[in-house]
Amino acid sequence: MKDIVFTRMSGWIPNVIREDGELKLMLGAGADANHEPRTFTFSIGEAHLEVIREDLPRHLLLWSAVLPLCDAAGTRSRLDEDAAVALLDPILLAAPADVDALFRRIRWDRSRLIAHGADIGLLERGQVSAAMRTATETPNGKRAQEYQANRRRAERGAVLGPLDAALLRYTGRYVHGATVPRRMPDAVDPTLLPEVMRVIATAEQACAGMRIGRDPRRGKRATDKRDRDRMEATIEAAVRRAHPELVDDAVRTVSLLMCSEAADRSRNAPMEDDEEAAGHRADSDGSARKTALSFTDDKGVEKKWLRDGPRTASAEFWEFVGDRSAADNEVFTIEDEKMGEGIQLHFYADSTARITTLREGGGGADPEYRVEYSLVDGIGGYRKLVSAFVRGGCAALEQHGPWMSDVAEFERERRRRKAR
Repeated sequence: MKDIVFTRMSGWIPNVIREDGELKLMLGAGADANHEPRTFTFSIGEAHLEVIREDLPRHLLLWSAVLPLCDAAGTRSRLDEDAAVALLDPILLAAPADVDALFRRIRWDRSRLIAHGADIGLLERGQVSAAMRTATETPNGKRAQEYQANRRRAERGAVLGPLDAALLRYTGRYVHGATVPRRMPDAVDPTLLPEVMRVIATAEQACAGMRIGRDPRRGKRATDKRDRDRMEATIEAAVRRAHPELVDDAVRTVSLLMCSEAADRSRNAPMEDDEEAAGHRADSDGSARKTALSFTDDKGVEKKWLRDGPRTASAEFWEFVGDRSAADNEVFTIEDEKMGEGIQLHFYADSTARITTLREGGGGADPEYRVEYSLVDGIGGYRKLVSAFVRGGCAALEQHGPWMSDVAEFERERRRRKAR
């Protein structure tokens, strides 16, 4: 039989129960192997119950000291009840100075106390009893998260000034550095917001006209890492010149905000818009030669494109790549069967091959092809090749060489570039 004897408004603070006539402290902490919350209990006395009932700071201090024992129990071990019971008198019944001395010797959960309003400065000086004078029953989890974030920054030597902190709050990255940045002006102290907006304006001016294109080789929503790196470098250089007082964390969060927004604009635009912005939409004009093309991947999947369709050949092809590209599917071909020519893109090797039919097969003879290879510089290079081929066939690729027909010579050149 289990009866609740005492509980506080905040559900996570340990409760006092009576189980089979015995007083026990009950708390939830951690999770079991099935990710269900674990509950721990250990015996207490009437004197302990009286302090727990009347003295919130000591109740919280006891909780903070027991939590590491719960962590040590893991997902299936039992709580070390002897160790837990040994904490009762020194925390609940001892003089404040003795409590402070105990907390200098044991492990305890600092974040739990900070969430419940403990004075951080006093805690860090070892004055835990005095620090708990400001304790509140209702926790503020964000306060503890910010404290942990500041500790992590301090460990790597980063000290934030008021404007640095305001920029991190503006982008939503003050607590968690992995958070996708966004604009949150309401999170900033109104007196600092004008300064924050001046920094943001510097970044916006620096990257005006820049874009982050998509990289269908890595999926439909993937973006070009080179474009992103260029934009980040440009923004960070400009912000550091204009605002040299900012720490790296603040500069970085501003550049990430701009790049994240640019990448989202690219991902959410139709493929035709992406092609046009990159300057590779010439295949849509009246001078285009190609009227029908065939796209295939390394798995033998094929897609046809006809000129009278609603979309450009380039847009259709890159859509096909975005849908089909994978770690085991990195070779894509565009073929004009009527003209007897095509290009093959080798994403795994940053290379391409242009293929021209010299003689059609017939009478039992195999067709004869000329195959020439060239290295490609990133997704931008591939886009130029595809656009040129769609516009003018293999002849239009000449300027994108050099082209090599000797496979051994090409492999040597590819290894040389890879080694650089």
